[in-house]
Amino acid sequence: MARAERRRISSGGPFEARYGYSRALVAGNACWVSGTTDAGPDGRSLHPEDPAGQARAVLMIIEAALHEAGFSRQDVVRVRIFTTNIGHSRAILEALGERLGAVGPAATIVEVRALIEPSLLVEIEADAVRDP
Repeated sequence: MARAERRRISSGGPFEARYGYSRALVAGNACWVSGTTDAGPDGRSLHPEDPAGQARAVLMIIEAALHEAGFSRQDVVRVRIFTTNIGHSRAILEALGERLGAVGPAATIVEVRALIEPSLLVEIEADAVRDP
């Protein structure tokens, strides 16, 4: 069985090169988007204290990575959402619904103690699959 060729996608974000990971990885008809935040060049949130704003920005970054990889938001099959305050879940999920509501991917939201930088409130991963 032949191994699917892998292609790495980078957004140029502040943590990718420093910590050695890709924004997204494509293999065959699947794309995995790494945990994504709205961190600016300095690593801090571009929308401090605004979980909905962070979620919207994150989803746009994810969409851009998917587009570069040859996928679209309609290909998203699963999202994992991490937040530092589960009380923000309604605002975050409303932002998710705005971008992916019609797609209806499987989804999980969990509270975590902290993200990589204190101003970051939301981190989202996405998996996408397109028809071969």
